[in-house]
Amino acid sequence: MRSYKNSLIHLRNTSSRRYASLTPHEHRNNYDVCVVGGGHAGCEAAAGAARTGARTLLLTQRLDTVGELSCNPSIGGVGKGTLVREVDALDGLCGRVTDKAGIHFQMLNWSKGAAVWGPRAQVDRKLYKQNMQELLLNYPNLTIRAGSVFDLTFKQPIEATHHSAVEGVKLDSGEIITCSQIVICTGTFLSGEIHIGMKRFPAGRMGEAPSVGLSASLRSAGFRLGRLQTGTPARLQKDSINFEKLLPQPGDAEPWPFSFLNRHVDHANNQVTCYQTETTPATHDIIKNNLHLSVHIQETRKGPRYCPSLEAKVTRFPQKMHHRVWLEPEGYDSDLIYPNGLSCSLPEDVQEFVYRSVPGLENVKLVRPAYGVEYDHVDARELGPTLETKRIKARPLVIFIINGTTGYEEAAGQGVVAGINAGLAALDRPPLILSRADGYIGVMIDDLIVKGAEEPYRMFTSRSEYRLSIRSDNADLRLTEKGRQAGVVSDARWSHFEATREEIARVTELLKSCVMSPQGWQNYGLGRRLDGNMRSAFELLRHRNFPLSVVSSAIPELATVDPQILARVEIDGIYSHLLHRQAADLRIFMEDEQILLDPRLDYDAIGGLSSEVKERLAVVRPTSLGAAKRMEGMTATAIVHLLKHAKRMHGRHDVPRVGGDEQVRMGQVHA
Repeated sequence: MRSYKNSLIHLRNTSSRRYASLTPHEHRNNYDVCVVGGGHAGCEAAAGAARTGARTLLLTQRLDTVGELSCNPSIGGVGKGTLVREVDALDGLCGRVTDKAGIHFQMLNWSKGAAVWGPRAQVDRKLYKQNMQELLLNYPNLTIRAGSVFDLTFKQPIEATHHSAVEGVKLDSGEIITCSQIVICTGTFLSGEIHIGMKRFPAGRMGEAPSVGLSASLRSAGFRLGRLQTGTPARLQKDSINFEKLLPQPGDAEPWPFSFLNRHVDHANNQVTCYQTETTPATHDIIKNNLHLSVHIQETRKGPRYCPSLEAKVTRFPQKMHHRVWLEPEGYDSDLIYPNGLSCSLPEDVQEFVYRSVPGLENVKLVRPAYGVEYDHVDARELGPTLETKRIKARPLVIFIINGTTGYEEAAGQGVVAGINAGLAALDRPPLILSRADGYIGVMIDDLIVKGAEEPYRMFTSRSEYRLSIRSDNADLRLTEKGRQAGVVSDARWSHFEATREEIARVTELLKSCVMSPQGWQNYGLGRRLDGNMRSAFELLRHRNFPLSVVSSAIPELATVDPQILARVEIDGIYSHLLHRQAADLRIFMEDEQILLDPRLDYDAIGGLSSEVKERLAVVRPTSLGAAKRMEGMTATAIVHLLKHAKRMHGRHDVPRVGGDEQVRMGQVHA
């Protein structure tokens, strides 16, 4: 494998060759899509746009930080792991890269049902960044350049909407790059500010400058901006930790790959061990006695709820005497440990006392202090389901914005959708819209654009009404065909998907065709009450005391089937009767989603709406009746009036619906 240093040299050389093949005007001034930011969202957005065939430029402050794991050295988790598999199902990158860079794999919630399984992996920071860069450097239709975006360049305001039209981006060097679409993936860099104790200084992450001009440019364009906060723990010297006092956590013996293209992960036989410890009452006392020294926690009063600092946990849960801490290696050749659960923003000298009060860390050395970070974000209610802004709608350029979440996985999920839709818009093709019923990506986007985010959004399985059907094991069956229809799934992945789908169908039919009476199943050692009902092998899977390994004794052909295929069929069998019950809920949901609303509606013209509801509608501007129903503060009466208005404008049986001739970009129809 290419070394880290050689990888960076390869990055520069490949970029130079690519630039040399284009004229100065072509490669410096005009693209279909410009992606701003090289983090997880930016990488997936750039690759997604390029897969549509759009000429794409990825702009990042530093080439060597493309694909950087800026906080924890892990990918996935409960809810988050499903997001990664959904990105992969759309031919995204992060799942494949994790399979190459993962050094500790674990399926969280393994003892529970597959609907709440959480694929997770510790990754080697260097290997992850190296493999991500190598994938992007060889990506068709994609150019990567170092450059800091200082401003958006505007044309004259559009009189009809009083909004400005954007024509490109301006770098801090003064150079202007024109493009058809812009995807902004700046993460914590948008007017970012780091907090350590009472100190505060501008930075997107430690040692890297924030993006200040772009924040001002978005505000001047009329976007509603807010501030979000997150943080990261200190980095610990590995040889200063007493691991003998801690509880080891080995990886799974047979790791489940993130990518549907892979049957195995690269380092399955060389997994590192993580360790568990916990805070103590002494830890909490130190925190309580020094809260007045943290500007980060003072300004939020309680800190972010998800990915919370230790100060926030101690303040919010005073009755708890212990909080769990995981010590996670940062890589094979790294001497650093990431203490997951010990994020804080206290002064550096106080941090040392905090960390040394934790068992196993009595003599720990802090290589880099923990810190909090505060940054600007655009109110997600400014966006539509494609993540396209509602405010700036001048053709041919629109802006797609990634924001409001915490975590690599949420960023990647937004990035892949925004990038794909930017590329499709540039080529004047229909958008890719994922609903809550399609996957966790759809749930996340819908939550953000309908409710906004007062604190960074984190994905949980509990956020979905349909988690029985949108599981981590079936993301390809849910999304790969949608991606293929949008033109962003490669021939190789499509062939692999078709073969997988056909094999799952074949094995499922094999199980359904094996039907016996209770007496017949008893002949194979399968105890079953003698009620006289004939049952197929597939039906038996719903009963937990009839695993496929037992049922297969009656079907010798199963011995030659890929174990991964068998596992997926078994999960389908377990949930089959529950999904049948959920089908009615899904039909009602889709009926509401298919009744489209124009986000430019004049709500004052709709009778029966209260002033409060009108104000809320004016902020969110929902694009469907379903989205309107999910808004906070909406009443049943208001929904009835919206539906009546749509029927009145289009005729009782001619309400505009998704997929009809009336559909326009973002699922918007003039009502």
